[in-house]
Amino acid sequence: MEQPARHYNSGEPEPSATTASARTLVIDLEGDLLRSELLMEALFSSPGRMLARFGAGGRAGMAALTDILARAPIDYAHLPYDPDVLNRALAARARGDRIYLVAGRFAEHAAAIAAHLGFDGVVTPADLAAGEGLPFDRAAIERLDHGSGRRPGLRTWTRALRVYQYAKNTLVFVPAITAHQINLVAFGNALLAFLAFSACASGAYLMNDLLDLAADRQHPTKRHRPLAAGQLPISSALLAIPALWSFAVAAALCISPLFLAVLGAYLATTIAYSLVLKRKMLVDVVTLAGLYSLRIIAGAVGVGVVLSEWLLIFSLFVFTSLALIKRFSELSMRQGAGLADPSNRDYRITDLHVIAAMAAASAMNAVTVFSLYVSSSAVTPLYSRPWMLWLLNPLLLYWFGRALMMAHRREMPDDPILYTFRDGASRITVAAMICIMLAAI
Repeated sequence: MEQPARHYNSGEPEPSATTASARTLVIDLEGDLLRSELLMEALFSSPGRMLARFGAGGRAGMAALTDILARAPIDYAHLPYDPDVLNRALAARARGDRIYLVAGRFAEHAAAIAAHLGFDGVVTPADLAAGEGLPFDRAAIERLDHGSGRRPGLRTWTRALRVYQYAKNTLVFVPAITAHQINLVAFGNALLAFLAFSACASGAYLMNDLLDLAADRQHPTKRHRPLAAGQLPISSALLAIPALWSFAVAAALCISPLFLAVLGAYLATTIAYSLVLKRKMLVDVVTLAGLYSLRIIAGAVGVGVVLSEWLLIFSLFVFTSLALIKRFSELSMRQGAGLADPSNRDYRITDLHVIAAMAAASAMNAVTVFSLYVSSSAVTPLYSRPWMLWLLNPLLLYWFGRALMMAHRREMPDDPILYTFRDGASRITVAAMICIMLAAI
């Protein structure tokens, strides 16, 4: 005897003969309505718990993982639905049409999505193909397809990998420049170091976006990131992360094992920052300053020059000040928008004055360290006209002061280093400092 077809309904009673002949739209949940995959959404809805259960291992571990995926706390309201398909479906629903989702797996999640959107229920592809036991007249079905592919383009990948952040990795060139090792071999190694850090950072950015997927979708600006918006498939990001890190390791090995160790320390610190450290007051600032300084250390290792203690101390104060300015800018923006204290950072809006004072103090310490360097004997072997380096002090004071003022005016939406590349006055100031250093040689 033939078994009745299985279907899942959101709770609405079986249709009568009158309504059964009404116009019915069916939509594929995965591939048309949803810009993501339910499996991946379930995996990353609670990655910490999933990894803990999966670590049990064996058949029991896999059974626990399957159970978690089936009952994962997915936020159905913020899933990346295709706006065109959703709007067409809602318009049809307003006209009185019946709408069913087609889903071959995760029936509970599919039924919950249908209920959330106000649709009539869920059917499986097998039931739809057989045409038996359906809660609607098969002759009245209209398929609602998206009609266009969704392969991520170059622009999507560029945004996901945060190529604009590569400007920070130009710090690996600083040791070669300050040591006056400007030759083809040094430039080649520094360029290779730049590529290694860029690939390593992009993999870390993708990993961070995957871990923060749910939070990003509720953020006013981060919800537009490719992974959060469903423009880049989660599975593609999972493949890209090991590929990027493998390239970074290969590039690092082409330089030296010691450079690979520095790159590994950078990656480990970045992961720790993403998971824990960024939520600790002032620990995040010190960590950011350390990550910037690690780029300079890596540049020295890659080029094979002795890292100047003056440069390292100066860098620590500079990057500590910039990290504090970044936090000040974020809190100042929230204050201007009338928002509450950030939930993912251990800071309060009332901390603004203290953070500004610390940022200014770190900046002045950096200028003081630079002045002591110019007065020391270490400058004589490198510069024929060391007195010209004194001209850098007023420029440094202006640059730090401008950064603080722009953050105070809520005109610095970016990271201070990225802002320097985009701000005309900052670019002119940096160019003037470079010209002075070259003239002093």
